[in-house]
Amino acid sequence: MASSGPEEGAAEGDPASGETSRSWPAGPSSGAGRSRRPLLSSPGEEEAEADPLPAQSPSHLRAMSGRDKVALYCDRLLGGRKAEDANEAMSKYLLEKLKMKEKWLGVWKTNPELFFINSEDVLIPFVGILVEVTCKPSQSTSSHLKASVSVAEPFSSNIANIPRELVDNVLDELDHCVPLLEIYPVEGKDMVVSDIAQALDVVRFFYDFLWRDWDEDESCETYAALIEERIKLWCDIENGTIPAPIGQRFRKNLEKYKNMHLELIQYQSNIKEEPTAEEAVECWKKYYELVMLCGLLKIWEDLRLRAHGPLTPRILRRRRGHRDDGKAVTHIVAKTMTAEMVRKTSIMFYVKDFSVDTLLQQHDNLNMALDSCYSGDSVVIFPGEYKAANLSMLTEDIIIQGAGKPEEIVIVSEPTHESFVVSKAHNVKLMHLTLVQQGTVDGIVVVESGHMTFVNCILKCEGTGVSVLTGASLTITNSEITGAQGAGVELHPGSTAILEGNKIHHCNNFKTSESSQGALGGINIKVVPVPKLKMKNNHIYSNNGYGVTILQPTDQLSTTGGILEFTASGDAEEDMLSKLMHELSVEMSSNTLDDIKGLSIVNS
Repeated sequence: MASSGPEEGAAEGDPASGETSRSWPAGPSSGAGRSRRPLLSSPGEEEAEADPLPAQSPSHLRAMSGRDKVALYCDRLLGGRKAEDANEAMSKYLLEKLKMKEKWLGVWKTNPELFFINSEDVLIPFVGILVEVTCKPSQSTSSHLKASVSVAEPFSSNIANIPRELVDNVLDELDHCVPLLEIYPVEGKDMVVSDIAQALDVVRFFYDFLWRDWDEDESCETYAALIEERIKLWCDIENGTIPAPIGQRFRKNLEKYKNMHLELIQYQSNIKEEPTAEEAVECWKKYYELVMLCGLLKIWEDLRLRAHGPLTPRILRRRRGHRDDGKAVTHIVAKTMTAEMVRKTSIMFYVKDFSVDTLLQQHDNLNMALDSCYSGDSVVIFPGEYKAANLSMLTEDIIIQGAGKPEEIVIVSEPTHESFVVSKAHNVKLMHLTLVQQGTVDGIVVVESGHMTFVNCILKCEGTGVSVLTGASLTITNSEITGAQGAGVELHPGSTAILEGNKIHHCNNFKTSESSQGALGGINIKVVPVPKLKMKNNHIYSNNGYGVTILQPTDQLSTTGGILEFTASGDAEEDMLSKLMHELSVEMSSNTLDDIKGLSIVNS
């Protein structure tokens, strides 16, 4: 498997950024490598401090357009080669450059685990050492090429107090041979070294972002075309066409696949004789998990399925339905419960007094209240800040209601979870709440199926806004949606939405090119099969893109190509828009679209 060292994607970062840390982490567990050598010098011994790392040759790949990357990799380097010949093509390209100069200076960036006992506790991404590199011809593939290195003078590192002796010992263990792709040539006036640096960047980018371990097992006659699609995927992530949280999830799963693949290889290599039954089962288990993740990543790379990431169900919980006795329970969420709270709850549900058989349950934890719910129950939340992982697994028909102003009842997502609010209930309703998304990579709300209603709520997004998947429906009234890194509301094909009296603003505030299809602002509609949208008295403003965007395949509707902008001038384009909106069952009345570009049609 290819590896470029500890920095995944370092070819595209700032190569001169060697100053991640200038001090060695202290603590009794600090140590080095496999031999667990002591980290600190003997008492009374002064350790010379390492110099800062010199600047590394800058990468030109970031400035290269997607079209130029396609020309480089698909036309120049791969041509008509198949996947099994890709390693040979990369090796040939890199070795031609390395022949030009045998010795040069570079920064070796390696995983901290070579130097630390507990590398997971280390907060630096790599250990960098200035080395003198000696390259000799090799028959290995470019992803496994090794270089002979020795510590260069003056001794330099991104960790000021790293012991020189420790570095020498680690290199001795490695026979002074390290992966070539972990070395970044030092910037200078030597054009030959600059060419070598660019060649390393080109090959490093290929193995970090374009090559997949399963490629050689695929019978792909047009491998260059597959690489072109992956370059487009990378560009879509970089320019914001794919929202940042979804791009992060893709990279996270790709990195997970690489690590799992390494674990499987290492586990197999540690079996010296005929495997035991337990070892065989463990091998099959690791292999099965790897195959499943591989299939998920392949789905993700399909351009037609990219809009919402892997189309896997978020909720696997079985629906309970109503209680056997048909009774409903009102769950009160508060640290303590008083008679005044009971009175306030009764007013909220329009009854003068609770009857003697009214069932109440008090919880100081919102998660426990949701876990106790059956269909027909209600959850009343009193002012405070809450977290609830069970919001990502809503299967019961319940009402979740704040007892006060929305600003007083705040529910914050768990940053370590992928999802925040996900529903597949037939009918679930949230009222008088504020949802604050932090760190989750899904949209703030995902309606997988059934119907979901929001009334007088504030949705402060950090992900991709509210997503309504195929066949699901959504109603939002008198609410506010802000901060989404994509459209505020995204309607997938065959979905339904009613939006009335809402404010949708400051969405899609990541940088995109002016012509990018990522410039989706308030509402994004995908039209095959057509969704249904009814809008009334909404205020859509200050979005980095269009107020409402209709995303249509070019072969489905008769509009002209590109992005069409419409005004209230009554011209032929407006007639075309009216016809399209009629076909889509889009009803718009009394809405205010203050964005510079109010409504557009984007051909996909």
